[in-house]
Amino acid sequence: MRAETMLAELNRLRKDIDEDPTDIEWLVLHHAFCFISYKMGDFQAYLDEEAGKGSFDEFED
Repeated sequence: MRAETMLAELNRLRKDIDEDPTDIEWLVLHHAFCFISYKMGDFQAYLDEEAGKGSFDEFED
């Protein structure tokens, strides 16, 4: 699993809802997207670890 794939999907979800700083859903998606994009290396390391545990086996089949 690539971090870019996950980040692209997170961004799609973020763009699917109206930008509204008073909406917790938008706030969560926006700040998660920003944080993960700043920490791509750490996120990829996490995904690699999870892939080793089989967390993405069903998705990748």
